[in-house]
Amino acid sequence: MSLVKRVTINDVALAAGVSVSTVSLVLSGKGRISSATGERVNAAVEKLGFVRNQQAVALRGGHSGRIGVIVHDLCHPFYAELTAGLAEELEQNGRMLMLLQEGNGGERLQRCVDTLLAQGVDGIIIAGVSGRGVALRERAAQSGVTLLFASRDSHPDEVAVVRPDNQQAARLATEYLINKGHQRIAWLGGHSASLARAERLGGFCATLLQYGLPFHSHWIIECESTQRRAAEAVVSLLRRNPTITAVVCHNSTVAMGAWFGLLRAGRQSGEDSLDSYYDSRIALAAFADVPEMMLDDVPVTWVTTPAREIGRSVAQRILRAEPTEQDTANSFIVPARLVAHKG
Repeated sequence: MSLVKRVTINDVALAAGVSVSTVSLVLSGKGRISSATGERVNAAVEKLGFVRNQQAVALRGGHSGRIGVIVHDLCHPFYAELTAGLAEELEQNGRMLMLLQEGNGGERLQRCVDTLLAQGVDGIIIAGVSGRGVALRERAAQSGVTLLFASRDSHPDEVAVVRPDNQQAARLATEYLINKGHQRIAWLGGHSASLARAERLGGFCATLLQYGLPFHSHWIIECESTQRRAAEAVVSLLRRNPTITAVVCHNSTVAMGAWFGLLRAGRQSGEDSLDSYYDSRIALAAFADVPEMMLDDVPVTWVTTPAREIGRSVAQRILRAEPTEQDTANSFIVPARLVAHKG
């Protein structure tokens, strides 16, 4: 079996009758090369089917056209949507996305960054990974590469990050319920280890205090983000605390579970109309990471910060950022939008 010989820059130089350095200058678009020489080199490139080594182009000060993206967990809905937005924006700007999944942090994250730098990427985006931010940013800057962070919550290091405003989102949801006349509002879902949940809870509690409304720790319920657990949790919560009139849910899955739980409670309570039971007694609000058109058509007031839009915003920023301008001044906090239930 014969092997196809890889065409090299030396082959192009020989076919065009010029030096290797001249071919390099023509390919990089740098230096003073006559139009006749440039045409001869380009003709040889086309005839031989020469493919430029993009890493070598980047090392010579050019651009590879590739942006590296390191994601902690692609299975997480927020980061799946964010990555989709990144890819869309980069492709529209003629860039290619190189995707790596970080997994467990630490040395693995450092290896991912080193791998992308070795590939000659023009920029690196780290999504959903915290820690070692300053060191990684400096490592990238030494190679002349911009590094930005994207996250669903705050980043612990002093680095440029694009993220949603979780506290503002919680204020929107809570204030909306208060303005609708609710004064006894509970929280359902998430775990105490979640920074996004902590930020949302901070906005929730601050808004209750601002309006002089009661806050009870036993009205703050943790639960798995499954519909079954959320349904069980909301029914149990309301049985113990029948005066609660509204519930803020940590995410869309919890909200759907809570809604189904309320429907079952309506059946158990012998109400004539399930809808009247829901509308007259309990209101739900929840956070979502998708645009309005993709929200579930259920009686829930949504506060949405679309992850795909955040991804596009990150891409736009890295395309125009400079490696030396990566401090917190370049951070961007994306505000949430309220989508009120029309019921």
